[in-house]
Amino acid sequence: MASTASSPTCLLPAAPTLLAARKAWLDMLADERGLSDHTIDAYERDTRQFLIFLAQHWGGPAELADLDGLKPMDLRAFLAQRRREGAGPASLARILAGVRTMLGHFERHHGINAAAARAVSAPSKPRGLPRPVPVEAATTMLTGNGTSWTEMRDVAVLSLLYGAGLRVGEAVGLDCIDLAPPIEILRVRGKGGKERIVPILPTVAEACDRYRALAPFALVDGPFFRGEKGGRLSARIVQRVVANWRAALGLPDTATPHALRHAFASHILAHGGDLRAIQELLGHSSLSTTQVYTAVDDRRLLEAWRDSHPRAVRP
Repeated sequence: MASTASSPTCLLPAAPTLLAARKAWLDMLADERGLSDHTIDAYERDTRQFLIFLAQHWGGPAELADLDGLKPMDLRAFLAQRRREGAGPASLARILAGVRTMLGHFERHHGINAAAARAVSAPSKPRGLPRPVPVEAATTMLTGNGTSWTEMRDVAVLSLLYGAGLRVGEAVGLDCIDLAPPIEILRVRGKGGKERIVPILPTVAEACDRYRALAPFALVDGPFFRGEKGGRLSARIVQRVVANWRAALGLPDTATPHALRHAFASHILAHGGDLRAIQELLGHSSLSTTQVYTAVDDRRLLEAWRDSHPRAVRP
């Protein structure tokens, strides 16, 4: 263990080698396609809390080499502390995932043994049902309310979320070469670098083409979706656009960009779509992840029955 903090301005009780390695890891995450700003912020916060815990647990700021001696009981003690501080099962699972990801990176690039992280099981967490945006609201979001290039850009992005089931990070991570006309299929690199092929509806392709025609940039190479200064569009801008629609349409807080992806899946299923086909379109590794949409469909059927069946409707 390092006996002192790395510098007078150091915000974390860890040695310079560890701080530098962690910063390099976070910088690498920021450059990866498919990782949202929200995820990176969570990883930064969770690993910061982990390093603070280690300094207290081990009696001094940790060196990078100290992590080689990390034991499962150390990680369990960290999770127990977070549980006492109020973290629930879902938060604990996310915290462990962030620490595992960091330690796995250190194992690959710095020779640290990350076996302790792999030996600790994530606490089980109840799986909530997805809350898709209603069809009428999703359709309204895709109409836009003007003809400026930024408004058409927003329509095109949201069209890819609802019309192709993309995650917001996947959409803003697209390059011009990915959406070169004619747009009929799209190769999407999702979580973990997994690639999938998604067919593009004509209406989605038209929205992208209208944005391309109005954009003040030559969309030949580089990012397809641009911010006002020409850089890659931030996922936060898309979140803000949906938040504005949420307020305008009176939707609940669950109406987020990801809820448009949920709507893509649940609306296909409601119209007889095949569950395995939806799994492929969403890029889910496991069918069990996709099966949660059947529960959404069952809930909708039950609500319809309660609202309309003669024996269920009270006079």
